[in-house]
Amino acid sequence: MAFLPMNRHDMEERGWDAVDFAYVCGDAYVDHPSFGMAIISRLLEAHGYRVGIIAQPDWRDPESVAVFGKPRLGFLLSSGNMDSMVNHYTVAKKHRKFDAYSPGGQAGLRPDHACVVYGNLIRRAFKDSPIIMGGIEASLRRLAHYDYWQNRLKRSLLLDASADLLIYGMGEHQIVEMADALNAGLSVHDLTFIAGTVFRTRDIAQVPDPVILPTWEAMEADKIEYARSFGEQNRQLNPYLSHPLVEEYPHGVYVVQNPPALPLSTEELDAVYRLPYERTYHPSYEAAGGIPAIKEVKFSLASNRGCLGECSFCALNFHQGRIIQSRSHESILEEARLMTADPDFKGYIHDVGGPTANFRVPACAKQARAGACTNRRCLSPEPCKKLRVTHKDYLALLRKLRALPGVKKVFIRSGIRFDYALLDSDRTFIRELAANHTSGQLRLAPEHVSDAVLRVMGKPENAVYQEFVREFERASKAAGKEQYVLPYLMSSHPGSTMKEAVELAEFCRDLGFNPEQVSDFYPTPSTISTCIYYTGVDPRTMEPVYCPTSPHEKALQRALIQYRDPKNRALVVEALHRAGREDLIGYGPKCLVRPSKGKKPAADGGGKPSRGRGGKPGKQAKQRGGRASGQGGKRPQSGDNRNNGRRG
Repeated sequence: MAFLPMNRHDMEERGWDAVDFAYVCGDAYVDHPSFGMAIISRLLEAHGYRVGIIAQPDWRDPESVAVFGKPRLGFLLSSGNMDSMVNHYTVAKKHRKFDAYSPGGQAGLRPDHACVVYGNLIRRAFKDSPIIMGGIEASLRRLAHYDYWQNRLKRSLLLDASADLLIYGMGEHQIVEMADALNAGLSVHDLTFIAGTVFRTRDIAQVPDPVILPTWEAMEADKIEYARSFGEQNRQLNPYLSHPLVEEYPHGVYVVQNPPALPLSTEELDAVYRLPYERTYHPSYEAAGGIPAIKEVKFSLASNRGCLGECSFCALNFHQGRIIQSRSHESILEEARLMTADPDFKGYIHDVGGPTANFRVPACAKQARAGACTNRRCLSPEPCKKLRVTHKDYLALLRKLRALPGVKKVFIRSGIRFDYALLDSDRTFIRELAANHTSGQLRLAPEHVSDAVLRVMGKPENAVYQEFVREFERASKAAGKEQYVLPYLMSSHPGSTMKEAVELAEFCRDLGFNPEQVSDFYPTPSTISTCIYYTGVDPRTMEPVYCPTSPHEKALQRALIQYRDPKNRALVVEALHRAGREDLIGYGPKCLVRPSKGKKPAADGGGKPSRGRGGKPGKQAKQRGGRASGQGGKRPQSGDNRNNGRRG
């Protein structure tokens, strides 16, 4: 099969006089199932529709979206695999210099708030053409949302982008239903019935049994009203039980969110991955050096979707949902065989996973017929008694992949939930993880060591992480390997005062861990943690939560984790004074920094005791700056999204 057309010449070579849909995207064109644009366009093609790709158009020129003329059915619009603002800016709001989704990694080839800019560009060029918006940026901004970069509440993206319909979630069911409806002659304004979509209207009389959210004006006037709204949105994520949500705007405009689309069955998910992808970037990018993002996924296998973990800082629950959807072994093995035939394949499968690698089965029998519980979590603060815990299916899959001709090693890089692994009384998975799927260092995401912060995060207690580390090191030793766990850590998350930040620094000290990069909490759209950051309350309970919001306090907390860096010394000293931990300024073995010249150290000079070591890479970690070897420290893909800090 060939790539889909990117210009009129390509279109005419196929014998087409027009396209049914023109897909405008902020990413370069990569025809691989880790890219949302590829999945949606190939799925439409499989249903008989003609799709043209307009990748990274010049947002200053309306002609750049007119390369195919007016599409017969409408425009599809996405910012790409990432929210454009996350793609452009660090948490410190500094411009990134590299864009993995652009030719040669060149930054600046898409606009800020890409969906809004592209949507209005299309509307200028084609005033009456339907615009259907989807992807991660649209999905997580589908209703009123806090925008960290402008530090204010913003309206539904549907309104600001001048779009007619917004598809949220992964989108396969919605895109086909929408295309078939338009093809049958329905107006885009009549498409108010499709699950997993958002539309605007001036009449909500026909909306069945709606939940009325706080109005835009109420949320603008009172942040607590936004917290109430987001809490309700978070409770309405079950596709089997949810109601339409209605958000009222001035001048009689309503934005209506239909309940989520049903999850894909195994057969449907297999069919998505069996589509005829080219599995690489368009050859027109070769001269620029290709598209760097393909390197992360070219030899990786997506095994599942959805996540029952519900980390507060993660948008997966809001985008993919909690219901685990898995591909069949046969589908994954079929893709792996294609992979081994690639001339660039060196025998290493880089990943077999998804949002969380070791979630392959639904959390419980109820989920298959009624979805995830509304007011109960599967894993935190305590595991549900009905939680089904098993790694048998995943282990069987990994063994089959290891046995394929041409495969030397199969890694697991998309992250595992170590608390879920420990709940399995059969320790075979941990043993095989150590023996067969790790090379030197295993990256895990405890995120913090303070139980108070971990509760806000929705993560297991620190003692659970410590127990897993001991189990993994025992398994590594039994396998005859010297391997260690290296942690992903996050500074300045809601719930973290300077006291908890110092506790995290002490953990790094005792671990001998010297991270070159620290994950500072990034308030990206539509996560619980972002809502806390903006409103000061947890939308699930409406209880106040302390949150470091000033850039200086965030810098102090980040500097504590990197206390060994001489550039951070003044910040570390200030943070220790603020925390009342001057005992950590001195010459003792537990001290973080030396006193200034002419200053006396604390009386004991030794520092207070901290929590245990939890796996001690020591010299190795110092030499490598905490970067994983073999595991690569790769953050997982989230279907068509690589965003919002999701780490197993």
